[in-house]
Amino acid sequence: MQSLWMVVAGFAFALMGACVKYAAADFSAAELVFWRSLASMAASAALLARAGAGLATTRFGVHAHRGVSGFVSLFMFFHALMHLPVATATALNYTSPLFVAVLFTLLARERIRTLLAGAVALGFVGTILLLRPTIAPEQLWPALIGLASGAVSAVAYWNVRQLVQADEPEQRVVFYFALFCAAGALVWMLPQGWTAVTADNVAMLAGVAVFGTAGQMALTRAYGKGPAIVTAALSYSGIVFAAILGIVLFGDRLPLVAWIGIALIVAAGIIAVQAQPRERDATPQVVND
Repeated sequence: MQSLWMVVAGFAFALMGACVKYAAADFSAAELVFWRSLASMAASAALLARAGAGLATTRFGVHAHRGVSGFVSLFMFFHALMHLPVATATALNYTSPLFVAVLFTLLARERIRTLLAGAVALGFVGTILLLRPTIAPEQLWPALIGLASGAVSAVAYWNVRQLVQADEPEQRVVFYFALFCAAGALVWMLPQGWTAVTADNVAMLAGVAVFGTAGQMALTRAYGKGPAIVTAALSYSGIVFAAILGIVLFGDRLPLVAWIGIALIVAAGIIAVQAQPRERDATPQVVND
């Protein structure tokens, strides 16, 4: 049941998001990406050393593709957040499971059971009901960029699956992704200034780093070893966790339609887990660099 690691990832990313909300009062988005990436590099390198493995790889090209596509998706998502309501930008970014279903069918030629495809679609409907996005006519281009962030995320997840199924250690996959994100964040930071890390803001910054790293580790295992479509359907759990944390930590109130959306997302996850075939999923062909 490797896909269930996606639920762990969703919970970790929701906790990271709560820390981001607090830390954003002091740090820019680029700084948060940089510090999170730096922590991920340190943690994954330490885990590799403990396992007796190193950072050297024969698949740097695939790592680079995963790193660049992941960072570009992140950058697009932040751009959408800057120009769209948060709910709209988040909903557009969460189209990634739909793109995963299409991409893995075309590239990996994985057979998608009708019930699994329905679970992914049901989860997206639940997301729309929970977030209730709106798009004004003048927000068309930011919306398209937000939609593209979901599509590019699917490409990054495909690369993750390639790497893990080619026996690349999960920690190494996380390390190189963090490396490219840290480099991208530094470029992003060029026109900005650095915020001093103090005793007052270090706790939230540490939360972003720790929960972000844990989420990335869990996501890598889920997409690397679990059935891709089941993992995609379970990825909607992150929105449910985020909504619950919003209620507990920030006093958010959800209307009835939002609770219906949460129920649909939970149902989609249950259907996806129950509908997955018992036999091992077909392994896609991996082309080494």
